Formats: sequence, structure tokens, C-alpha cells
Amino acid sequence: MSIQVNPNRMELLQLKRKQQVAVRGHKLLKDKLEGLLKDFMQIIKDYKVLRNQVDAELSEMFQHLILASASMPKQAYLTALAFPQCEAKLRVEEKLLMNVRIPIFNFTIEGNMLSYSIDSTNYDLDEAMGRLKRMLERMVKLAELEKTIELVAAEIEKTRRRVNALEYILIPQQEEAIKYISSKLDELERSNTTRLMKIKEMLRM
Repeated sequence: MSIQVNPNRMELLQLKRKQQVAVRGHKLLKDKLEGLLKDFMQIIKDYKVLRNQVDAELSEMFQHLILASASMPKQAYLTALAFPQCEAKLRVEEKLLMNVRIPIFNFTIEGNMLSYSIDSTNYDLDEAMGRLKRMLERMVKLAELEKTIELVAAEIEKTRRRVNALEYILIPQQEEAIKYISSKLDELERSNTTRLMKIKEMLRM
């Protein structure tokens, strides 16, 4: 028994109250852990889908860039990409997921990514730039999901440790201490009863 206790009724009452709180806390933490795991699996699923989309989009974008660079004069290709007339903005907010603060990335592109003259470029460059815009938005969402996965995984691990500490350490220790005190009090009561009986016998003599 790791909990040091004095075998008296006041200690027993306080210990029983603490155990009730521990059992209640264990249930709440276990419910939280189940909720976190459910949300975590859904986030992982969304991440995998989006990751595949980004990988495919990135591959196609590079293919169009390669075709554009091969079919356009080198100077025209470099000039078309040298002076973008747009600005990327990222605003970070937060929301609570099972008491975990997770990020919300709001990404916008202001201006026109196609800042070059279409007379000096070709279809492949236009297609690559269009895919780049979509890919940037998805990559920001991907970063948001990756950070969310990291934060939720850390919270799951922390919650699991707390659940295990209550389930396998604190609550069993409390139960053992309650049994110990109850046993000592029963032993004391039997001893008092025996002593009273002997006193009564002595008084009858």
C-alpha cells in the first residue's frame, strides 16, 4: 500500500470521497480519450485524402511547367514568372477540439497570378499557374491538418497517461487503503467488544 493513512473513521470517510472523485475523473478522462481517438482517426483520413490530391496536383503542375519551358523561348518563360502581381496572405485563428486548441489557417491570394501577357506564353504555363493556385490552398490546408494531428496526438498521449495512472495506480491504491482501514477498524471493534464482554463477566462475579 503506497498511500500512508491513519486507520480511523475520519480518514476512511475522506479516502472514500477521494476515491469517488478519482472514479468520476477516470470516467470523464476515458470519455475524452475515446472522443479524441475518434476525431483523430477522421483527421488522419482527411489528411491522407488531401495529401494524395496535393501529390497528384504537384506532379501535374511540374509536368506543365516542364512542357512550357521546353516549348517557350527561355527569356519569355523567365520573364513571365519574374514579376507576379499577387500577394499571398495567411491569417491564423484557433478553435477548441475536446479542449485542444487547434489552428485554423485562412489563406487568400490577392491579385492575379497570371500577370504576364498571354500573347507571349502558351497553354501549359497558364495551366501550371492555375494548378499552382489550387495547390497552394491545399498545401496550407495540409499544413493545418498536420499541426492538428501533432497537437491531438500529444493530447491523446497525455490523456492516456492520466487514465492509466488513475486506473492502475491511484484507484487501486485507494481501494487497498480503504480495505486496510476497514480491516483495522473491524479488528478494533472486535477487540472492544471482547473487552466489554470480559468487563461484564467480571462485574457479575
